Amino acid sequence: MGCLGALIGICITGLVCGFFMGNDVHLPLIVAPIGASAVLLFAVPASPLAQPWSIVGGNTISAFVGVTVLTLVRDPAIAIGLAVALAILAMSLTRSLHPPGGAAALTAVIGGAAVARAGFWFPLVPVAINSMILVAIGILFHRLSGRQYPHRQAVAPVNTHKTADPPAAFRVGFNTEDIDAAIASLNETLDISRADLDALLRQVELQVLLRERGELTCADIMSRDVVTVQADATADMARAQLLDHDIRTLPVLDGEGRLLGTVGLRELAAMAPAAHLPISEAATASPSDPAIGLIPRLTDGSIHAVVVIDAARRAVGVISQTDLLATLAKSLSQTGRTGLMGGHGQGI
Repeated sequence: MGCLGALIGICITGLVCGFFMGNDVHLPLIVAPIGASAVLLFAVPASPLAQPWSIVGGNTISAFVGVTVLTLVRDPAIAIGLAVALAILAMSLTRSLHPPGGAAALTAVIGGAAVARAGFWFPLVPVAINSMILVAIGILFHRLSGRQYPHRQAVAPVNTHKTADPPAAFRVGFNTEDIDAAIASLNETLDISRADLDALLRQVELQVLLRERGELTCADIMSRDVVTVQADATADMARAQLLDHDIRTLPVLDGEGRLLGTVGLRELAAMAPAAHLPISEAATASPSDPAIGLIPRLTDGSIHAVVVIDAARRAVGVISQTDLLATLAKSLSQTGRTGLMGGHGQGI
């Protein structure tokens, strides 16, 4: 996929620049660092070094640094080293660190007569233009291929109850201080943000749990007698359903029984009795999904129940926090009994 993206990106960038710039032999059609930018953009699009501002800003700022050094420093040996070093400094200060930026600065110094003739236009034409076209193609390519670009970093966990405690799921296991200590002990600069690393490690924890406790499916533990409400019901009718059954969340169905969303007591608290339902997006799962996989959603502090739906989006069950807690408790007790039995047998 990265190879195809680079092929399309570089070819289209060259064609567009050639169309607008003509065939002027004194003006480069595309600069070499764009090839390295394409590697990052299409092969590792989640990298902080491959984001739009890093590509456009890093290449352009570094090229400006290179041209400035070329103008002020006459000794080529000093100029090449100074250009790259100052480019790294400039990119770091502007939060646009991009490895090909070093090549852009170097190209400005050793690019020959064409670059020298262009002067301070070189960072804009063709460097900035090349970079912007490549990024635009990258955004479109990744969107069409179903990948997320620009990369959105994992959001830091927030306690939805507005207290100083961390969210429930983050009170056990590792924390941000542990991540910082681990990174410091490696004495390495990692090409991943701390937030993304945190999200990755928590996903690893979940995968281990799924491997060890993934035999139970949603169908095994869900409540099947689902209490629902129709979309045309009033707030007072939904509130009565919730209070009568002592539950927090109601699936909202359309006229054909398909799930539209959910409504909860919190949303209904300030609603007029005859008001229309404030339908929220439902957290859903399929009957065959591992029940343990619902832990992240049911422990984030905002979701109290997951609606289990079939292929036609009909609600076939509901799994609440209580259902999942009971399942985990039973699983842990069975593990304890197994461990005790194994220990006894080994001693005989």
